[in-house]
Amino acid sequence: MPEPIEVRKVPILNVSDASGLAALVDAGVLDADRVVAVIGKTEGNGGVNDYTRIIADRAFREVLVAKGTRTTEEVGQVPIVWSGGTDGVLSPHATIFATMPAKQAEHTDEPRLTVGFAMSDVLLPEDIGRTAMVAKVADAVQEAMERAGITDVADVHYVQTKTPLLTIHTIRDAKSRGKTVWTEHTHESMDLSNGCTALGVAVALGEIEMPGDEDVMHDRSLFSAVASCSSGVELDRAQVVVVGNAQGVGGRYRIGHSVMRDALDADGIWEAIRDAGLDLPERPRSSDLQGRLVNVFLKCEVSQDGQVHGRRNAMLDDSDVHWHRQIKSAVGGVTATVTGDPAVFVSVSAAHQGPDGGGPVAAIVDLGEPPTGYLPPS
Repeated sequence: MPEPIEVRKVPILNVSDASGLAALVDAGVLDADRVVAVIGKTEGNGGVNDYTRIIADRAFREVLVAKGTRTTEEVGQVPIVWSGGTDGVLSPHATIFATMPAKQAEHTDEPRLTVGFAMSDVLLPEDIGRTAMVAKVADAVQEAMERAGITDVADVHYVQTKTPLLTIHTIRDAKSRGKTVWTEHTHESMDLSNGCTALGVAVALGEIEMPGDEDVMHDRSLFSAVASCSSGVELDRAQVVVVGNAQGVGGRYRIGHSVMRDALDADGIWEAIRDAGLDLPERPRSSDLQGRLVNVFLKCEVSQDGQVHGRRNAMLDDSDVHWHRQIKSAVGGVTATVTGDPAVFVSVSAAHQGPDGGGPVAAIVDLGEPPTGYLPPS
């Protein structure tokens, strides 16, 4: 049986700030050696050259080394997933997951939060966007499920991944070995890597059958309702974090999920919060959360038909501001309106993650007393 999970969200006060993590360790809320995953937003451009992700990664790992007993190499194996870009009202932050001794956790027979982690086999540049990548990701998801103690795919509510994208260097490497790549546009490869990874998650969880190479980025009816996929230049394999619920694990936190049908579907966010276990009024407001929402995790995407809620939209035709930044800002505003907290995880590039034009939503709630979630200023 996996150990119970403690999960907290902390603000990031500047691009290299990890003081929130340090404060939790100093206060005895978390043990640095028990941190098993970090998922956060940084304030960079969210593109291929967004180095704020690397700066934040280093800052958080340095705290884990300084405050614990693990070596730099051991801390280097902790999955830390950063999504770059806090456009609009979004606020930089990190959600930290740590195990805790079972005797210190609240005991309950109800399902409670559990986390599992795995790394895939190396993803070669020629794998990205093809079924070889789908298969490698699917294997890693199943391994992470086992580590989380999850036996039923219905208990998986969130799969956060980080995978490599294509760079000029890796494209050149593939060509030197007589291989081809799906695209030579490095920014396009971000969407490609995310979408192909999501198909791997969907295969692992039985949401779809194994697709063909021709389906990747083309058949948008194929998607996962729980995948949240990011990509970057800092790794060469799929880093997979599976978050779900398991009976008997104990603790005070629970996770649920739903999907947004389009960029304005606030009800999809509320459905995820309800699915996590909160009783809410028929038409809830952010004040009804009462500090019980730890965080929500969303992916968003511009609809391929160029419409939102039946109205024509021009994001895909805008040559001044890339649609990545526009849709992230829009969905971030909708999400913060629901939660009352701008520090929410909203990530762009949601191909094969939720329905076209929408995206998956996961919500973690605190069912203990007193609740540890965010309370906006009165």
